Amino acid sequence: MANIKQQIKRVKTNEKARQANVAFKSSLKTSMKAVKVAVEAKDKEKAQVALNLAYKKLDKALAKGIVKKNYVSRHKSELAYLVNTL
Repeated sequence: MANIKQQIKRVKTNEKARQANVAFKSSLKTSMKAVKVAVEAKDKEKAQVALNLAYKKLDKALAKGIVKKNYVSRHKSELAYLVNTL
């Protein structure tokens, strides 16, 4: 553990940010799974709504620096392909 006061504060801040990133990444994965579940149920309207939410979360994760650009483009492509199969 750090002895310097400012470094102790940074450790706390970093941990808070890490926890927030973990929570956001989890919600991102959940939203992507919702699209897949809607496609499996052959519910086009529900899948489209879930796809819009997943796109929004993917873009936000990219803007925050939680995931990389190729991760976002790969998953957007995969999800769009699934919805278009309906």
